[in-house]
Amino acid sequence: MPELAEVEHARRQWNVGLGAAVREVLIARPEIRVFRGTDVAALRRRLPGRVLSRSEANGKQMLFHFEPLPGKGEKTRLWLGVHLGMRGDLRVETTADFQPGKHDHLVLRQDGGRALVFEDQRHFGRILFHEGAEPPAWWTRLAPSVLSAEFTRDGLADFLQRRRRSPLKAALLMQEKFPGVGNWMADEILWRARLHPATPAGAVAADKRRLTELFQQIRWVAQTASEVISDNWTYPPTWLFLHRWEPGGFCPRRGCGAALERATIGGRTTCWCPRCQGKVES
Repeated sequence: MPELAEVEHARRQWNVGLGAAVREVLIARPEIRVFRGTDVAALRRRLPGRVLSRSEANGKQMLFHFEPLPGKGEKTRLWLGVHLGMRGDLRVETTADFQPGKHDHLVLRQDGGRALVFEDQRHFGRILFHEGAEPPAWWTRLAPSVLSAEFTRDGLADFLQRRRRSPLKAALLMQEKFPGVGNWMADEILWRARLHPATPAGAVAADKRRLTELFQQIRWVAQTASEVISDNWTYPPTWLFLHRWEPGGFCPRRGCGAALERATIGGRTTCWCPRCQGKVES
């Protein structure tokens, strides 16, 4: 499933349409689960003529803002929410004769032959629609981003202490505190912080040095992954990311090269370096 950085990368794809109005909304199959709970008729009727003014991402979700065209007398803002699910993605088509494919469930046509496309082969994604002056509740109730000012070291310590018996890997996957952090990002964070994924969360909450390192690596991985991600959703070879999938892979940290280990921790397949990530006992 796409994680924080992949979602941010997908969001940026549609930014080529900023400042342009939607001319037509194409939805071939409104009955599929991607549109569950969404007023598809209102989406088709209300979005044409609106200008894509801004986009943002938080965790695994995106929000696109649409403003009225100047001089039209319309003041209501429209909000389009997108969740990629397991295999969803956003892309842009630029040919005037573009026709949606089987898995292109939402297409927003703009001037100049541009089309903003949401595709999802597995139908686990989600499209949401809202009209109103303020952002919808399904957006505002999301946990603060790990890159926001609301995400603090003291708040992290409190969260880990309240889940002190949970292994760190399991704690980092809890979306109520770490929105958008999934399996590979949690492994990357712990590898960089030199913390074993089975370490009890409370042991780190009580250790200021390790807590500070974990806090810094959460923010660093989230920020840097969003900056360096490539179009095929991969990362540099100096990251654990590429090596964690290799059968019998080795630690990419300079001077280490130890064989990586894997186990199920927190219900997820977990990868770590036994030399770099010693377990901290509670």
